[in-house]
Amino acid sequence: MNTIVTLDEFIIQRQKDFSYASGELTGLLRDIGVAAKIVNREVNKAGLVNIIGVEGSENSHGESVQKLDMYANDKLIDCLKNSGECCGIASEENESFIPIKSVASKNAKYVVVFDPLDGSSNIDVNVSVGTIFGIYRRKSNVKGPCKLGDFLQKGTELVAAGYVIYGTSTILVYSTGSGVNGFTLDPSIGEFCLSHRDIKIPARGQYYSVNQGYYLKFDVDMRRYIDYCSDLNLRLRYIGSMVSDIHRTLLVGGIFLYPNTRKYPNGKLRMLYECNPLSYLIEQAGGKAITTGMERILDIEMTDLHQRSTIVMGSPDMVDEMKAFVQRYSIPAVSKNSANGVS
Repeated sequence: MNTIVTLDEFIIQRQKDFSYASGELTGLLRDIGVAAKIVNREVNKAGLVNIIGVEGSENSHGESVQKLDMYANDKLIDCLKNSGECCGIASEENESFIPIKSVASKNAKYVVVFDPLDGSSNIDVNVSVGTIFGIYRRKSNVKGPCKLGDFLQKGTELVAAGYVIYGTSTILVYSTGSGVNGFTLDPSIGEFCLSHRDIKIPARGQYYSVNQGYYLKFDVDMRRYIDYCSDLNLRLRYIGSMVSDIHRTLLVGGIFLYPNTRKYPNGKLRMLYECNPLSYLIEQAGGKAITTGMERILDIEMTDLHQRSTIVMGSPDMVDEMKAFVQRYSIPAVSKNSANGVS
């Protein structure tokens, strides 16, 4: 009989992984686990209570806010505020970051960023959604309030990241820089239990994931690569919830693409809340994550809380293949001299 290891037990066991840890990061991860249980409860009964549908307002990106978006956002903030282990929060649903006052004279050393309910428009049709989070060690003085610079750190500065997928089962996947582990919620005991130890993404997979409905709005080189995937008889899978697509890619391999379009020339996904945390996980599992401009996601400088990006991530061999393909077949930029008629 396998020994059951709960999320709390595992986090405490792995605390030694942090050279500067004194319990704060451990507490933060546990707080996120508690918030995930609360959100999971509401997601699972969404059709029974007045919590599905549009809330009526718009978020900082001009998008309609779902009722469960705000519920998940509020619960995450509440849970992270209570323990006093973080000094500030930034959410996709809020225009600016939220400083947190010190609790019990604690000098909190971390800030937390999150997308409270990724793919929330799928709730009404009972399709999997998720929560994405990232944790950074603050740069500002611990004696004072957090500052914008504490959040505008590159993905390489993450000390922990993860996601929760609310699907046929609820699974929390996270990393603190020493591999990736997954925990499935056992509703009979109300605990996340270790179910996916030391996840390694396969070098290749049989799936590619992209919103092919935007095919004609992608750049020519990206359309060529999608045609190439089809020619290889790769299976197209696109759920419309990034957490769900990345979870499948992480476990069985494949490649996930979210290129730029005419409407979003710089990409649509948010660096802080989606791209950096998930890229961190993918790399920790042995995968790769780059932009369609061939730049490593985690190396990109942050200039804005709601900065956007393109992304290509997944199995390392497939990302390398995509990179080589695009570099080979992309339309070369016209040089300035050629444009001026100079040979």
